[in-house]
Amino acid sequence: MRILALETSAKSVSAAVVEDGALLAHSFQCTGLTHSRTLLPMVDAMLRNAELPLESVDAFAVAAGPGSFTGLRIGVSALKGLAWAADKPCAGVSTLRAMAGNLAGFDGVAVCAMDARRGQIYNALFALRGDAPERLCDDRAVTLEALASELRGERRPLWIVGDGAALAHGFLTQNGVACTLAPAALRYQNAAQVALAAEPILASGGGCDAQELAIAYLRVPQAERERSARLARAAQAENEP
Repeated sequence: MRILALETSAKSVSAAVVEDGALLAHSFQCTGLTHSRTLLPMVDAMLRNAELPLESVDAFAVAAGPGSFTGLRIGVSALKGLAWAADKPCAGVSTLRAMAGNLAGFDGVAVCAMDARRGQIYNALFALRGDAPERLCDDRAVTLEALASELRGERRPLWIVGDGAALAHGFLTQNGVACTLAPAALRYQNAAQVALAAEPILASGGGCDAQELAIAYLRVPQAERERSARLARAAQAENEP
């Protein structure tokens, strides 16, 4: 099965094509340019350079969250358009599960970390055993204090991975939790791991059509929080004498 995958959950943006576990093409950029400007030209250039026509793709995958609200919307919307036009199945993959795949072959626990702001990180833990990380908890938004408390008694090696790895590593080490930053080349989200994580989902018929693909935000988007706050203030003002 040939899968085209997109990753737009944070500052970096990437696209990849994987077939039966082998990486055929990969394009990655982390220069601060907006995903709306870079993503589709990146996909087009990657496919052209690799001489892989879009029609040859069997299915599509995307990092569907958690992550940057704007970044996720761009990636998922772009993938919906590609899958809809091609009339092919697609799959949304946990951003955290995909980044844990960077550490396949390592021993210990992958501590996936993305800066969620407001004193929290997006996090999940995975046991590193062979090629497929084993999930130890659900994706969550958690404080660094709570994460440190949970990991303090862990005896297995802890590998911190993700765009929030430096933040988490600094806090954990300062609070008595021995851990190691994943190598820089393996630390950040990438579309190749999204495609690899999507392979068993799609192969087992667990994909969906473009209409059904949804984003896993974990938290209410800022625009919705601000709207709810405005409505609450307006309702309070109406009830005041």
